[in-house]
Amino acid sequence: MKMRIVVIGANAAGAKAASKAKRVNPEAEITLIDRGNFISYGACGIPYYVSDTVVEVKELMSTPVGVLRDQVFFRKVKGVDVITETEAVVVDWRNKKVELWTAVSGTTSFIDYDRLILATGSSPLIPPLQGSELAGIVTVKSIEDATFLKEQAVSGKRACVIGAGLIGLETVEALALCGMQVTVVEMLGQVLPGVLDDEMATLLERHIQSHGVQVMTSCRVSCFEGNGHVEKVITDQGEILADLVVLAAGVKPNVSLARNAGLEIGATGAIAVDDHLRTSVPDIYACGDCCETTHLVTGKGVYAPMGSTANKQGRVAGINAVGGDAVFNGIVGTAIVKVFDFNAGKTGLSEFAARAAGYDVEIVLSPAPDRAHFYPTAKPIVLKLVADRENGRLLGLQAVGSGAVDKRIDVAATAITFRATAEQVSHLDLGYAPPFAAAMDNLIVAADILKNKLSGHAKGVSPREVKKKMEAGEDFLLLDVRSPAEHEVMRIAGAKLVPLGVLRDTLDSLPKDKEIVTFCKISLRGYEAQKILNAAGFSNIRFMDGGILTWPYELEK
Repeated sequence: MKMRIVVIGANAAGAKAASKAKRVNPEAEITLIDRGNFISYGACGIPYYVSDTVVEVKELMSTPVGVLRDQVFFRKVKGVDVITETEAVVVDWRNKKVELWTAVSGTTSFIDYDRLILATGSSPLIPPLQGSELAGIVTVKSIEDATFLKEQAVSGKRACVIGAGLIGLETVEALALCGMQVTVVEMLGQVLPGVLDDEMATLLERHIQSHGVQVMTSCRVSCFEGNGHVEKVITDQGEILADLVVLAAGVKPNVSLARNAGLEIGATGAIAVDDHLRTSVPDIYACGDCCETTHLVTGKGVYAPMGSTANKQGRVAGINAVGGDAVFNGIVGTAIVKVFDFNAGKTGLSEFAARAAGYDVEIVLSPAPDRAHFYPTAKPIVLKLVADRENGRLLGLQAVGSGAVDKRIDVAATAITFRATAEQVSHLDLGYAPPFAAAMDNLIVAADILKNKLSGHAKGVSPREVKKKMEAGEDFLLLDVRSPAEHEVMRIAGAKLVPLGVLRDTLDSLPKDKEIVTFCKISLRGYEAQKILNAAGFSNIRFMDGGILTWPYELEK
């Protein structure tokens, strides 16, 4: 008798699981069920459709060669039967049956299975606020959402995006490119909370503001107002006029089907699975946004809904559902986003998350061009490396700037996955030619700085710590070793200017009885100044990580 595999949910994870199961066991009967009308589409591409970067919405539902991924495609090409506009409402795992409800016909039916794969995905978080039912309030999840947003993104109109996470910022860019006046509201104190640390987020926030977007952080929405259609967003910082409101405050896993069937729900609120993506009930697997996974740095369960993870998990679940032995070990929390002319990404743990997890961390802020500085297309990026001070193991990397951050994030993701140390990363044989990278790649430079810090050769202090010292009135000298011309353009209030080229000749003018913090544009010269002062007998010297380029506070000009 042929094995019967039923997959609930026909987007990234479910479509991948069904297709892979059929490839592994061509004799199996695979049925893919989804409550929606559209299947196997790339929701992550919706902002790019709205902005006309992607011209046709069908491109989000097509293969790389332009074939529409619909029911006919899955039946004829993949050998998978697809049932749409039908919801799985009950899983009877004792009798291996799923009860289905088809709203169009108002009928109930049942389907038997030998193995069941739950790929029920996630749903946008809808805040329970007065006025949330008003027309003109939309999420960014479905093809229907994409079509609506495209219609509403009219130049000159006003949009308010609730949530400054990945999808929120992508939508901010899309609407602004359409000519809308855009405000983004974030409940927490920075953009990309949980992705970037605050000083890195500030660099991105400044760039977003430079494109005419109003950014309101630490701002809570209390309600929406309008006469049938949204007109205002009421917040604790005042009211925002809006013709369109986009809810992008995150997603929650769709677990009601699993919970009602008695499957274990993890501490994250998503379905608990093992490394074979088996649930707590025999012959039922889960994959994608509906299930939790393991963070490879902390070893703890996390909820990290990403299209990339969903596809990889779908493959593993599909293999195992037909008798295979595939493993999904976990993730390191890699994420990346483009907002206007800036790119931002992270992998592993942020400094905040690493400290919260109990690590004694060392950090590096390292700004530099993304390729040889003399190459015409070189653009600046800032790296923030987070490591375990005890053993030099990399814990995380963040990257922000107009240059190529993706390759540094991907190399770091690999290094973190395999528990590499700064010593090991500093010796990686990465590709070099001036159009692609500097002779010493940004990530290798950051690893070398980290090695210098861990060995005691370099002593750094973060811009955040410097600001705290200034606000506390501590008696220390902030020493700017840039050129007079650079100092004239912009400077940190209260800093003393002594250009690096004359530092050796002016040592007698500097106090040996107080702490000196040196800095320059990126703190390469700041580090050189630290070594010069150390050699001259100054003992309490540190350089400011990242220099003035990563100073997230006001500057004198």
